[in-house]
Amino acid sequence: MIEQKFIKQALMKYLVAKFLEEELDRAGFVDVDIQRTPMLTRVNVRVTDPGRVIGKKGKTIKDLAQELTTRFNIENPQIVVSEVENPNLEPRLIAKKIARFIEMGKKPRVILHAALRDIMNAGALGGEIVAAGKLAAKGGRSKALRVFAGYMPKAGEPTRLVKKAHVTAYPKSGAIGVRVSIVPPGTSFPDKVITQDQEIEIPNIIKQAADIDEKQPQAFKAKTTAAKEQEEEQKTTKPGKPSSKKTQKRRA
Repeated sequence: MIEQKFIKQALMKYLVAKFLEEELDRAGFVDVDIQRTPMLTRVNVRVTDPGRVIGKKGKTIKDLAQELTTRFNIENPQIVVSEVENPNLEPRLIAKKIARFIEMGKKPRVILHAALRDIMNAGALGGEIVAAGKLAAKGGRSKALRVFAGYMPKAGEPTRLVKKAHVTAYPKSGAIGVRVSIVPPGTSFPDKVITQDQEIEIPNIIKQAADIDEKQPQAFKAKTTAAKEQEEEQKTTKPGKPSSKKTQKRRA
C-alpha cells in the first residue's frame, strides 16, 4: 500500500507538470516543484514572464489554482511564481528555441553551434546539444548532430547535477528530437573536489618548479662552456697519425 501511494504521488506530479507546461508555454515555462504540507500544497513555478501567469488582478493564477483542485484533487493549492534569472542556462528554453528555428527551416548545424555558444557565454561549466531525425530539408536519411563543450559527466551520481530537457520539433521533413544538457555554473562534483591541504600544497609545488627553472639556465650555461673548453683543448693537443712499420725501418 505504501508503494502504491508513492507511485500515485509521482504520477500526480508528472501530470501536473505536463498540464502547467501546456498552459504556461507562452509565459516561458521552465519547471515546477510541488511540496505538500499539512495545511496546503505549494506549487513553485519558474517562468521567464511572471506577468502572464498572474494576469490582471491575479485572475489567471486563481483560475490555475481552481483547475488544479478540480482536475487533480489538490487541496488548497498555493501557486508561487518566480522569474528565471538567466534563460541561457535553462535547457528547456534552449531546446524550445532550437525547435522553433528548425521548424522555420533554418540550418540545424548553425542553430546548434549558436545555442551552445550562448550557453557557454552564460557561464556554464559544460553543455551538450543533440538533434536527431531527418535534418535534411529534402528527404535523406535520419541522422544525429551533436555539439558539446566543457565538462559533461555521462555516468554515475554526478549526472544528477546536470540539467536536461528534451523537446520535439515538427518540420515538414519529419519529427526531430532536440536534447539539451547543461552543467550550471558553480556546480561541485565529487570527483572535482579540492581540499584545503591541496590548496596549500599547490603554491609550494609552483615555487619549487620556479626555482628549478631559474637554476636550470645557469647550470646549462656552465655545462656548455666546459664542453667548449674541452673541445678546444682536444683540437690543440691532437696527436698525429701513427707511422707505419716501413717508415720506421727506413728512418733506422
